[in-house]
Amino acid sequence: MDPLSQVSNTIALSMGSAWASGINLYATILTLGVMGITDNIVLPENLAILTNPVVIGGAGVMFAVEFFADKIPGLDSGWDAVHTFIRIPAGALMAAGAVGDVNPALMLTAGIMGGGLTAGTHATKAGTRALINTSPEPFTNWTASVTEDVAVIGGVWTALQYPWLFIGFLVVFILLMIWLLPKLWRGIKKVFAAIGRLFGRKEPQPVPPGPADTGTGV
Repeated sequence: MDPLSQVSNTIALSMGSAWASGINLYATILTLGVMGITDNIVLPENLAILTNPVVIGGAGVMFAVEFFADKIPGLDSGWDAVHTFIRIPAGALMAAGAVGDVNPALMLTAGIMGGGLTAGTHATKAGTRALINTSPEPFTNWTASVTEDVAVIGGVWTALQYPWLFIGFLVVFILLMIWLLPKLWRGIKKVFAAIGRLFGRKEPQPVPPGPADTGTGV
């Protein structure tokens, strides 16, 4: 493999793992593990643990749990909130592991960039879901969840098979994410403000003044 192809493969695997982890960590681990154990790809040494049957089985169980939890309005946002503390560190570790032990500085850089990308992807997903959940019907939520699952599996496969295509897609996604996140934040603030007005206490009404003093004493 020529050096340019090796670099593109490493970037696609590193950033692809981080990007996908922000959406669905368990689907990412499951996809990489299954492709690795079936010899469709050769994972870096630091990610070879993903091909362990125990890891694949655990990821499969958690993917099944998330598959259903992610499609229940309200519960999906709670699930995303808890996974803020799981997806981001895991995405950073997977990005660093994809680079390997060639250069500690490169591993640290990949971990920093991967963690940031995972955080951005996670925030985009969680913010979008929070706004979707304001709709009373569940079908939009289900559609979004299935689309995310397909995007993760398809995105990881594309990163491994067509790295330059994935890198191009990733650049477009990052630009869209930068444009979308402020809008999502403003929308979420409006939702919380509306909830606060709905359930908040009423402002105390001013006490009307008493009868005017006539100036007569007792």
